[in-house]
Amino acid sequence: MRLSIRHTTRYNFDAPVVHALQRLRLTPKETQGQEILEWSMDYENAAEELTYEDQHHNTTTLVAVEPEATEVTITCHGKVDTHDHAGVIGRHAGHLPLWSFLSQTKLTKPGPGMKTLVKELKGFDGGRLDQLHELSRATHDQVSYEIGTTDPGTTAEESYAAKSGVCQDHAHIFIGAARALDIPARYVSGYLMMNDRIDQEATHAWAEAFVEGLGWVGFDISNGISPDERYVRVATGRDYRDASPVNGISFGNTSQVLKVDVSVEQQQVQQ
Repeated sequence: MRLSIRHTTRYNFDAPVVHALQRLRLTPKETQGQEILEWSMDYENAAEELTYEDQHHNTTTLVAVEPEATEVTITCHGKVDTHDHAGVIGRHAGHLPLWSFLSQTKLTKPGPGMKTLVKELKGFDGGRLDQLHELSRATHDQVSYEIGTTDPGTTAEESYAAKSGVCQDHAHIFIGAARALDIPARYVSGYLMMNDRIDQEATHAWAEAFVEGLGWVGFDISNGISPDERYVRVATGRDYRDASPVNGISFGNTSQVLKVDVSVEQQQVQQ
């Protein structure tokens, strides 16, 4: 499937910026199941300083905001060919060893509620892959998808206890529980072509777990499926902080309002 993607991020500052840097993870990965045909990034009131590959093989771009700017716009657009491999990415790659995806982070660490979930899954009568699908199902069933009930700093345990959250929270709960089951797991940020709309207000997030004999396998807990050809992987990490699309710092007495617009649609491939 050929997907056309456009992702616009706008910052509005309440006072002129003295100095600001933004770290962007907005370039899709070249991995099994997807090929990047074209991809570009345009900036208004900002300039690219450096592009490098981080420890997770994420293409990372540092952007400096122009002094005295009160608004910054970052626009990414391109085309990606995708294929359905039932969520299987395959062998481990990256600068971090596989065992580093077994340790918990502040965002994934289980508390009392998640520990109960893990205890139930330890007695699951089935193989490792089936156990992970059961974990995905249980998380989806117990934590309803509700926008506005959590934020990027909400932990997996907090979301699980509140029984509500968004795709980021579902991924963190799955990752924390999988690691507690001694299964390496990681966070994925990317794009999803929805069947009922083109324009969206955010990127998407899901999780991957490492299964012997298969390698990394994806689980979109929020939608109850493994990623197919509608998905585009952009960045991976131990949790949201490693794979967040945009983050940064600014100096001066300013606050900012962030607005994101994303469009993902299928394009016809000419024979």
